[in-house]
Amino acid sequence: MDEALLRNLTPGVLGVLVRRGADFAAAEDAVQDALVEAVRVWPAGRPRDPKGWLVTVAWRRFLDATRADAARRRREGVVDEEPAPGPAPAVDDTLQLYFLCAHPSLTPSSAVALTLRAVGGLTTRQIAEAYLVPETTMAQRISRAKRTVSGVRFDRPGDVATVLRVLYLVFNEGYSGDVDLAAEAIRLTRHLAAVIDHPEVAGLLALMLLHHARRAARTAPDGGLVPLAEQDRGRWDTGAIAEGIAILHTALARDQLGEFQAQAAVAALHADAPTAEETDWVQIVEWYDELVRLTDNPVVRLNRAVAVGEADGPRAGLAALMALDESLPRYAAVAAYLHERDGDLTTAARLYAEAALKAPNLAERDHLTRQAARLNAGRDAGRDAGRDPRRPA
Repeated sequence: MDEALLRNLTPGVLGVLVRRGADFAAAEDAVQDALVEAVRVWPAGRPRDPKGWLVTVAWRRFLDATRADAARRRREGVVDEEPAPGPAPAVDDTLQLYFLCAHPSLTPSSAVALTLRAVGGLTTRQIAEAYLVPETTMAQRISRAKRTVSGVRFDRPGDVATVLRVLYLVFNEGYSGDVDLAAEAIRLTRHLAAVIDHPEVAGLLALMLLHHARRAARTAPDGGLVPLAEQDRGRWDTGAIAEGIAILHTALARDQLGEFQAQAAVAALHADAPTAEETDWVQIVEWYDELVRLTDNPVVRLNRAVAVGEADGPRAGLAALMALDESLPRYAAVAAYLHERDGDLTTAARLYAEAALKAPNLAERDHLTRQAARLNAGRDAGRDAGRDPRRPA
């Protein structure tokens, strides 16, 4: 059984049912039933038109459920006539389905869950395991999301930027359970790029590929974080880097710059440097200036302060940092790094310890704690080296 094929066909099949007038929640249930039937039947012989087969089976499941429902009269206009089995329609509703699953009325977490279920074809159990919540909790979240979008018209244009943010949220969850969410986000973004010619879609795909290319080098054998400057670049995926850079160049050539293209440009400069010392920090600062212009995001300004510290020296980085709110996530970690580079090890150690207490995950907390311990140990060793050996400790 080709699970990848079924998952790729899922959004198109669901889109057909919704365009025919099916309620989104009922249509999604019918499609899931059709997928289960395909898993049972297809091993004996795959149909010549897999999508058409799924559409026919899902539509019949929808009709059966609708006819059995007490509200049948309200839906007679939908169920009066069953379309004859045949080739799947040429119209591709995938893009509208992305828009629907990322509808502004949904919370980010609900939009992510619904996208993974309806567009990605993942089971509720897989999504629950990926987000480390009980399956019943995820089922309720998805049910609420389906009810929310069931009344939304399917013929209205959606917001590409919202869809991209949902996909980026999926990507940043990384890996958990038996689903690699980073890889799933890349697959879905490729799928989206195939149905819409938009430079920001290409920019997001390039950004994902460039970040994902460094994945194998990000963690040590003991599970600890490895900072970018210390990563073994021989473990980076050069094929993914080359593809990401090529996609980015094509997008930038259209001269319609957006935030994902700018972020991808920063990632490309990191990926293109043979060593950390050869990184073009001046150009990275320029791209962060573009990102500030596009988004005026305080987190972007925080990252820019690091780049300024590398390009113009730690004092310049600290000056850029002073203009920002100290409550920003990772502010203390950035300040610690810049103070360390400036030679103020006492302040740096204190800030690393402070940043560890605010770390969003265990791996980052352990890394920052080790940084603080390293500086404190070095400072103590320096004091011991300068002590008069004739005096008691």
